[in-house]
Amino acid sequence: MNKSKVAVGFVAAGVLTVFFGTVLAFVGPIIVDDQVVKNTVIDPKNEMSYTMWKDVPVPFFMSVYFFNVLNPQEILAGEKPMVEQRGPYVYRKRIQKDNITFHPNNTVSYREYRRYYFEPSMSVGNESDVVTIPNMLVLGAAVMMENLPYAVRLMISATFKTFDEGPFLTKTVGELMWGYDSVLVEFLNRYLPGMLPSTGKFGLFADFNNSNTGLFTIFTGRGDIRNVHKVDSWNGLTELSNWGTPQCNMINGTAGQMWPPFMTKESTLPFYSPDACRSMELVYQRPGEMKGIPLYRFVAPKTLFANGTDYAPNEGFCPCRQSGLLNVSSCRHNSPVFISHPHFFNADPVLLDYVQGLHPTEEEHGLFIDIHPLTGVPLNVSIRLQLNLYMKRVSGITETGKISEVVMPMIWFEESGYIDGPILTTFHTNLVVLPAVMEYMQYGFIGFGLAMIIIAALVLHKVKASGKEPVKGPHDHETKEKCIMSNSEK
Repeated sequence: MNKSKVAVGFVAAGVLTVFFGTVLAFVGPIIVDDQVVKNTVIDPKNEMSYTMWKDVPVPFFMSVYFFNVLNPQEILAGEKPMVEQRGPYVYRKRIQKDNITFHPNNTVSYREYRRYYFEPSMSVGNESDVVTIPNMLVLGAAVMMENLPYAVRLMISATFKTFDEGPFLTKTVGELMWGYDSVLVEFLNRYLPGMLPSTGKFGLFADFNNSNTGLFTIFTGRGDIRNVHKVDSWNGLTELSNWGTPQCNMINGTAGQMWPPFMTKESTLPFYSPDACRSMELVYQRPGEMKGIPLYRFVAPKTLFANGTDYAPNEGFCPCRQSGLLNVSSCRHNSPVFISHPHFFNADPVLLDYVQGLHPTEEEHGLFIDIHPLTGVPLNVSIRLQLNLYMKRVSGITETGKISEVVMPMIWFEESGYIDGPILTTFHTNLVVLPAVMEYMQYGFIGFGLAMIIIAALVLHKVKASGKEPVKGPHDHETKEKCIMSNSEK
């Protein structure tokens, strides 16, 4: 066997192997990206991603915390409110899209229905627990009507007394959440229809259960994956009319469940929230990992609920109060309702001075979304918001007593969910394990090819080196003697 030819053959094979590994290093990511694009387009043929989008099969929960008022009589006398947090009262949230219709312009419209089921095992108590909170019907209406003639305010106060409505409510959790019978509500709906947001029982989440979030039309991503999940219109609108500037009225980003793939640390998470009546945007905070899957954590910037003085682009959301409060009265029948982070996290510290019993921390009260950057799929979500009532003394409405002007926290809630179970396994296999195997293969081919080239080159070098030494034959001795004799004759 000719060692030189074998060595040359191995060198050639090694070069080809390195070449294949190098090609795989360039082609592999392209193949992965192509599969990501193919599988993130909203299409019934994409079984896994379409199911995740349509039915959101991962566990999703809403945890509700009440601010139980400890000193209602003292508040009426003008003293600082004292509250204690009660909760969580946890509800499993079932989300399902219906009326799904695909359109020729690469969009799809749908209505998303939500239902809530109480989870006693995850809660601190039962829906029969009793708590005390401000009565929005009385204290909210008082602020709304403070500019009406004094005689009208006296009539309103007399109406409250007639229907035995006081400034504070002591009700069960279930009643406050999903509604309670109120003679005043029945009276107002009969004689002043449209004044209240609900026509049935009055409750903080009465309009949430068994309801939908409106008609969304979003892009499927076909033709341009950068648009996937982005909102084209909501209830037929491409912009809102609640706010004071075109920028604040824009409907930006997605519907808040998934985002376009191929995110970077410079990416943001814009989304439109019908419940907050506006678009919001989260920003990158840090990288992380969840059960072996890489993620980027996005959080709310401090400017999200800043007032127009501290952050000029938010001027359109005013009239504003302190930073950290979003005035949603314009889309809540003009009731003096404000949204904030729980416990006034990231808000003006003066808000904490007005109420005793609040202790904000980022870990417990900051909102975040953990995104798999390659696909734009959320892995872990925690959206935390607080509902507050602006209340004050209004002359003529005696129910307000001597209440000091205060933004009063009523409840805060956390909507959370994370990928787990079979979906997590499939997600991990398709989008973590397989790309990693492909990456290891390319390095394996390159390494194996280089090893073949080095070994073959050493063998070839050794063969050539041995070929340069003189080789002795059987006639060498005779030739030497003839040379000696010839020299002696001379």
